[in-house]
Amino acid sequence: MTILVTGATGNIGRRIVDQLIDLGCNDIRALTTNPAKANLPDGVSAATGYLGKPATLPAALQGVEAMYLAPLPATLDATLELVKQAGVGYVVALSGSGDWQEHADRITASGLVNTQLGPGEFTDNFTIWSEQIKATRTVLEAYPSVVEAPITMDDIARVAATLLARPDPAHYGQSYPITGPAALTRAEIAQQVGVGVGIDVTVEHCGRAEAETALRPAMGQYAHWYLEQIETGLDAPQHANQLVAELTGTPAQSVAEWAGANADSFR
Repeated sequence: MTILVTGATGNIGRRIVDQLIDLGCNDIRALTTNPAKANLPDGVSAATGYLGKPATLPAALQGVEAMYLAPLPATLDATLELVKQAGVGYVVALSGSGDWQEHADRITASGLVNTQLGPGEFTDNFTIWSEQIKATRTVLEAYPSVVEAPITMDDIARVAATLLARPDPAHYGQSYPITGPAALTRAEIAQQVGVGVGIDVTVEHCGRAEAETALRPAMGQYAHWYLEQIETGLDAPQHANQLVAELTGTPAQSVAEWAGANADSFR
């Protein structure tokens, strides 16, 4: 079975390629804009293309039976039509709620057999605190009471790869709001980063402007947008579930486990 991974050199796509190899898949095609620089594992074939340029996709889609789609909103409709024309039998897509709901609905309406994954915040995002923790072991946080159940990019990739490698009609048409193993306040998340790294991390409640200033070195102009998204969680706490374990057979990583594996980012 030929499996196409879009965004194959990106943070999640590259992890999916590795997970598919671990699951024994031997016909993996990776969509990339520059195969020469993709540094793909042996046995993975590179297909030149980009979702932002739909005209580059037909050749990459030829003979594909299943694919991972990291939707690019601007060209999503054209992409879905080309995927249908190519006869792709199954699509695992990264989607979600909020701003992504419209895109999720378009994938559902496409008529393609699909499973959608709707994670909340990525645990990996919390490297935005790394310089603060290195410098003062204190995180300035505007919304310490917001509750999230962050999930690692590795776990998202494990779920996507498992669905692709072991297609099961029970998952067709499903949208899975995959999460990490526990719902924590952002203050607790910062403290758990400290637990994983082996240091005490404190959280200081601050105003929105001060928090934005603290994040700007790591996030630039996106700090304002990011805090706007976090603010929406004040009235919508995220609940944790065990879908990662149910779908892959292995529990999701905790914040502390993730931080321990990435301790160099915080020291």
